[in-house]
Amino acid sequence: MKTSMHRRQFLKLMGTSLLSFLLQQCGIRPAPSESPIGTITAPPGSTKTVSVLPSATAVPSQTATSQPTATPNYQTPVTIGQINTYEISRLRQKLQDMFQQLGGLADVIRPGARVTIKPNLTGGTWSDPQLPAPPTELFVTHPALVQALCELLIDAGAGQIRIVEGLGDEAIFRVWGYADVASRVNAELVDLCKPAPYNDFVAFPVGPGRQIYDVFYMNAGLKEVDVFISFAKMKCHSTTGVTLSLKNLIGLPPISLYRRDKTQNHRSAFHESTDYDRRLPRVAIDLNLARPVHLALIDGIKTVEAGAGAWDTGYNPVQPGLIIAGKNPVATDAVSAALMGFDPDAPSGSHPFSYADNHLFLAREAGLGTNRLGEIGVVGAEIGSVVFPFKTVR
Repeated sequence: MKTSMHRRQFLKLMGTSLLSFLLQQCGIRPAPSESPIGTITAPPGSTKTVSVLPSATAVPSQTATSQPTATPNYQTPVTIGQINTYEISRLRQKLQDMFQQLGGLADVIRPGARVTIKPNLTGGTWSDPQLPAPPTELFVTHPALVQALCELLIDAGAGQIRIVEGLGDEAIFRVWGYADVASRVNAELVDLCKPAPYNDFVAFPVGPGRQIYDVFYMNAGLKEVDVFISFAKMKCHSTTGVTLSLKNLIGLPPISLYRRDKTQNHRSAFHESTDYDRRLPRVAIDLNLARPVHLALIDGIKTVEAGAGAWDTGYNPVQPGLIIAGKNPVATDAVSAALMGFDPDAPSGSHPFSYADNHLFLAREAGLGTNRLGEIGVVGAEIGSVVFPFKTVR
């Protein structure tokens, strides 16, 4: 019989001593005095004492699009690529072909552009010895794909590349191959759980369409961005049904500011509440409004079904052999969900959104894009010919 547990249960089983060690290693500071929880009915005011801009130069240039208007473009295509290897030269060629099907990258990457890539590096390295395969072939975005992407971004004119994640385990970049990738492509690695290289976290207003939060406090480097890329793993989730490029942004805010108490090593303010079925999908929408995505990619070459991490003990390794890419994250996630055998416009409370509101629908309502397949131009492979039905977590 399939067994699953929430990440918070998994972490509790690891023991408080290990958590305390990890928190110290991650350099996480104490939580702010006001509640990090937010509310669906009446968002809290902010009394935080952190500066809106740190003393370091975190002000974006006048030409930067650090927080572009989240206007959906229903004519933007989504491309589906088929590949069964993580060999970098083949990945590079496949991604290049896919970007050409999207009309190229010239409208996204300007000469000298500052590009930030957010892969999905969930969990921690402590579970690696017990896994049936490397975590990069199970739960997290494979570094070879990120390297191939970086090489193409450099060819397209990118002047600076950052690879970022809010790490719950400081060893992740090194152990999972991202330090090597950064060295090869001259990229900077940034742990978003720390304010460095700035003095403190800064405000990211959510703006129109906000669901719960008025503002998030995050690493100031997320403002120094011309192009923001979400590179997620194709997976199911015990609460949100699917976890793709939109939900990938849950890893942006620092753990220290979005947990219920300082002994926790996860963003319990997002995950733990009596209204979690409404909260987590809406937090994902708020984050995408605060830090919009310009390019979305999904690693569906090797992944898992019926799980999102090692805490979901009933997961199964699978090999769909797919990459999905688009210039609109909602449309990209909608196509990805369809490839997993799900209706991306299914009503909240129905499969696969049985335990939470459909965040793809919420994203459309917030003006982030469309989740309706009839409004998306799918190029490359056809959905019906490469669909790979996934088992949900529960």
